[in-house]
Amino acid sequence: MVPYPVWARSHPGQSGPPGGPDRPARRIRGAPRPPVDSRPVALTIGIVGLPNAGKSTLFNALTKNDVLAANYPFATIEPNVGVVGVPDGRLPKLAEVFGSAKVLPATVEFVDIAGIVRGASEGEGLGNKFLSHIRESAAICQVTRVFRDEDVTHVDGEVNPSADISTISTELILADLQTVEKAIPRLEKEARSNKAVAPVLAAAKEVRGFLEAGTPISSTNVDRDLVRELSLLTAKPFIYVFNCDADELADEALKDRMREIVAPAEAIFLDAKFEAELVELDDEEEAREMLAEMGVSEPGLETLARVGFDTLGLQTYLTAGPKETRAWTIRQGDTAPEAAGVIHTDFQRGFIKAEIVSFDDLMAAGSMQKAKEAGKVRMEGKDYVMADGDVVEFRFNV
Repeated sequence: MVPYPVWARSHPGQSGPPGGPDRPARRIRGAPRPPVDSRPVALTIGIVGLPNAGKSTLFNALTKNDVLAANYPFATIEPNVGVVGVPDGRLPKLAEVFGSAKVLPATVEFVDIAGIVRGASEGEGLGNKFLSHIRESAAICQVTRVFRDEDVTHVDGEVNPSADISTISTELILADLQTVEKAIPRLEKEARSNKAVAPVLAAAKEVRGFLEAGTPISSTNVDRDLVRELSLLTAKPFIYVFNCDADELADEALKDRMREIVAPAEAIFLDAKFEAELVELDDEEEAREMLAEMGVSEPGLETLARVGFDTLGLQTYLTAGPKETRAWTIRQGDTAPEAAGVIHTDFQRGFIKAEIVSFDDLMAAGSMQKAKEAGKVRMEGKDYVMADGDVVEFRFNV
C-alpha cells in the first residue's frame, strides 16, 4: 500500500500530493467513516519443478537476478523472490500524452521454490520446506523439462515430461490428503457444537474423496470458499512452462501433445537458457532478430508474465500525470471504490466519483481535453465495475 497522505482529490499518476502539479489540495474534514475492506491483491506465483528442470534459469531470466542456477539438486534451498513487470504497450503511449517523467508497470511476484522429488509429501528431498513455501503462493508455475542434454542430469534418470508432471501432481495431492485427514476430526468436533461448521465438514469430506481418487481440487466443482482455510495446494491455479530447445520449440506436434497433457491449464513453451541470454542484450533490435531466428514472435518471459497476471484473476487501471504513468493492479470485477483503495484506503473510504476514459478513446482523441470535448470522459459512481485499461482520476473526501 502506498503511504499517501490524505488529500481532497487525486490526480492520475501522482505519487505525491494530488491537488495540483506541485501544490496540495485543501484537506476536507468530514464525519468519521467506518474502516473499509481494502483486501490485499494476491500477486505471488511459485515456480516449481523437479531438480534441473530449468526453474532457476527461468527465474534468473525473469528477474535478471543471479540466484544459484547450478546443475545440482536443491541448489535453490530458500525461495528466491523476484518482482517482474507485466509488459503493457499502453503505458509508454500514455506517458507520451501526459509528458510523464517515469513509467511504472503492474507487477507479478515470482518465487523460485526448491526442487521437489518423488516422496516430497513424506519429507523426501526438501519436501517439507517445498510444501510450506508453495502453500504461500497464490498460483503455481510448474517448469517441466523437455530439452535433452546429457550434461544436465535428470533426477529420475530420463526426460519424460508427462511423468514429471504426474510426479509433482501426485506429491501435491498426497500433501493435501494429509491436510484434509488431519482437519476432518477437528471439524467433526466443532460441528457438534456449531452447526455453521457442518457445510465445511461436508466439503472437506468431499475433497478427501476426490484426492483419494487422484483428482486435484482445481479439476472439481468443490466450493473453494468452504475449504479456503485448509490452503489446499491442488486448489491453486496452475501454469505449465515447458522448457524446450530450439528444435522442440519448432515442433508443433510435440507442443500439441504437451498441451493435451495439461489442458485446460495454460501451456507456455520457451527455452529458459535462451531467454536468460536474451535479457542480457542491450540492443533491442538484436534481441528481436534472435527471436525471429527462433521462429518466436515475442519473448517467452513476456508471455509468462501476462499469463501469470491473468491466471491470478488480475487486471489493471491506469493513471497518468507529469510525474508518472502507472498501471495499478486490481482484481477482475472490482468496483471503482475498491480500485481507489489500492492507491490508499482514504481514497476508498471517502470515494465520491471516478472520472474515467477508456485508453482507446483517449488515444484516439490525443489528449484529455479533446476526449472531454468529444464526450468520451464520464463520471462513474460507487457501483461501477472497472474495465481493464480504464484511465482514471478519483475524487474523494475524508
